[in-house]
Amino acid sequence: MATRVLQRVKSGLRQIRTGLQTNGQVTVVIRSLSGYREDSWFKSLFVRKVDPRKDAHSNVLAKKEDNNLYKIQFHNVKPQCLDDYNQLCEDVLPSIHADPDYPCELVGTWNTWYGEQDQAVHLWRYRGGYPALTEVMNKLRQNKEFLEYRKERGKMLLSRRNQLLLEFSFWNEPVPRPGPNIYELRSYQLRPGTMIEWGNYWARAIEIRQKNHEAVGGFFSQIGSLYTVHHLWAYKDLQSREDTRNAAWQREGWDEVVYYTVPLIQHMESRIMIPMKTSPLK
Repeated sequence: MATRVLQRVKSGLRQIRTGLQTNGQVTVVIRSLSGYREDSWFKSLFVRKVDPRKDAHSNVLAKKEDNNLYKIQFHNVKPQCLDDYNQLCEDVLPSIHADPDYPCELVGTWNTWYGEQDQAVHLWRYRGGYPALTEVMNKLRQNKEFLEYRKERGKMLLSRRNQLLLEFSFWNEPVPRPGPNIYELRSYQLRPGTMIEWGNYWARAIEIRQKNHEAVGGFFSQIGSLYTVHHLWAYKDLQSREDTRNAAWQREGWDEVVYYTVPLIQHMESRIMIPMKTSPLK
């Protein structure tokens, strides 16, 4: 295998050298190399072209008409405390969601079923962006019920982390849906500088993946772990997930999206999640 790969590299370099000797145009040779689909890794070295950016990717990819900001929270709970933690969340979080004085909404709240165990995931939306987030945080500091919730929650957690996210303009906004469903949160750590490329491919791909209405929301990080993308999907069960994902390969264009986006990824992770009783996404 290693010998065959080295032979291909040498062959490619010889072609480049020949191109330089004949007309000095390396791009002609590069295009010929890209025709060998089996050399996918070698192709990605030359095909991928990142143009100089004149604007932040958040301005290019995010929805501008809504000005929504999202916060995702990952809470790792002590195994013996998970039931008490869930009850605590069900007692307190819906009241914040329903209070009109707080410009925020609980989009969904889940326990991880497959992936990190004994974990809770909460997704909040702040209508009005960073000012709305600041307003909510200031009000919660004066909310005695919430302060007591945080105190009790701290006794039950092993660790926690969060991220602030924007939603991709080409994804639908997450809205409450009836259940029962399972949810898959697929998280991708991208190579720095590739977010716009990712967005360009997925702007086309999402049309393929919405055939069964499984697409819930797509987000990218602004604060926290950067160049992170989260795709949230809903399925009736694990078998319907398998069937839906396999069916995507039969639709024109899906194979190309996977082929060109895989080289952009440094790390990826999948969580299968079960909604808590009070989650708007059932």
